[in-house]
Amino acid sequence: MAQRIVNEDESKVPALVLPDPFVSKSGLLINSISDWENIRRPELMELFRNEVYGPIRADFDEITFSEVSENPNPFPDVSIFREIDIRVLRNGKSHTMRLNVFLPKGHTGPSPIILLINHRPKNQDGQIAEEGYWSVESILSRGFATASFHGETVAPDNAETFSEGVISNLYPEELTKPEGMRTFGAWGWAAMRAMDYFEHEPQIDSKKSTIVGHSRSGKTALWTGATDTRWAVVISNESGCGGAALSRRKFGETVKIINTSFPHWFNDNFKTYNEREESLPIDQHMLAMMMAPRAVYFSSAREDLWSDPKGEYLSMQLGSRIYSQIYNKLVSFPQEFEQLKSPIIQKHAGYHIRGGKHNLTLEDWNNFMDFIELNFKNVQ
Repeated sequence: MAQRIVNEDESKVPALVLPDPFVSKSGLLINSISDWENIRRPELMELFRNEVYGPIRADFDEITFSEVSENPNPFPDVSIFREIDIRVLRNGKSHTMRLNVFLPKGHTGPSPIILLINHRPKNQDGQIAEEGYWSVESILSRGFATASFHGETVAPDNAETFSEGVISNLYPEELTKPEGMRTFGAWGWAAMRAMDYFEHEPQIDSKKSTIVGHSRSGKTALWTGATDTRWAVVISNESGCGGAALSRRKFGETVKIINTSFPHWFNDNFKTYNEREESLPIDQHMLAMMMAPRAVYFSSAREDLWSDPKGEYLSMQLGSRIYSQIYNKLVSFPQEFEQLKSPIIQKHAGYHIRGGKHNLTLEDWNNFMDFIELNFKNVQ
């Protein structure tokens, strides 16, 4: 493979000229909730769907949930552990995915739920893959239930075999469309089926739901949260290009690099923007806006230049304007990126950057839970 030329020099970032989220395709100035929700938001969702991610299909004929007992509870002192097989039927064909659920032991009433889209080794699904990555005991100790599914149970993370799961089984017509559903859509589909289960389970408060993803899963979490408004909080950790970071900065991983390395993640139309980021009709600050008026949180790591931490922060800083300009919510990111000293934990939108490399850690989780608790405070 030829050596890739990657920009990690801030002085080489091109001047940012970003599309305006508050002007519709017809030139209408968007300044009301009605215009945003009925005109501009649908326009932007269609652009993201057609030009970047493909859809997350929500149509099927039947869904069933069955509890199985294949593995012991790794945290018996603090949790109730459930292994749930979710079986979905469409057009006479079916697909089954596995969801692992931990409920806090001794908790009375339904618990708020945090879903992690998991991409650690499959044989460790349902457990902490490594210290901090899925901090089950810490999550339970703060009164949350938590669940995860493994991406491989719905779509292999492989350019040759990615369709050998839910796409070929249930939605094969998507493979013929340049704007069709690909891997991120399949993983998002699984998160939505997990939400179907949460709504079905009386011990889970699905109205207080959070979706969390790291890296590729962080990209998935953002697109899922934009598509499925049942998620009250959407958290994306170090998701970089095609996730939280602004594509037009061309810093670290770029559109061409990600489409070349992982051609199965995004739809085929996204490849037409290789080395043409400035021609995209959207950028990732607009994806952050898709969560409003629900809550959204981005996080970065200082040594993770590949994911462009500054681009992630700028995306949040710009995207969070939706709360103040349209929804009249007090949200502020006044600091320049270089001046950030501590997490920004506030209602509706937040951000932190920690020391270290590309990973999901207990420090990240503690900030996530602080943000979630603040946003659920006084919510019945």
